Amino acid sequence: MPLIKVQTSATIADASIEPLLKQLSASLAKHTGKPESYVMTAYESGVKMTFGGTADPTCYVEIKSVGAMTPAQTKAMSQDFCQQIQQTLNIPTNRTYIEFADAKGSMWGWNGTTF
Repeated sequence: MPLIKVQTSATIADASIEPLLKQLSASLAKHTGKPESYVMTAYESGVKMTFGGTADPTCYVEIKSVGAMTPAQTKAMSQDFCQQIQQTLNIPTNRTYIEFADAKGSMWGWNGTTF
């Protein structure tokens, strides 16, 4: 049920994408306290984006989860995920936006039913 989706104007070698997604998956499970078997990751590179009026490398991340994320959780996740993105994609943390969204269980479908 937790999802982390990364969209970026940067590109990295294909061999680096799967390790990044696995690292993000494990981190999201840890931060949300949800089993990693429910975590989904998505990565889209080469997206035409601007930030602050420039086309310098930038990143947008969506994090969604069933249930409420606390302000302490979202702050810790912002720090962690911005750092991971900076290390892997070489995008400065001040050029990354992260959107956190809580979802009601009835609004998240899986396996032919909802949570």
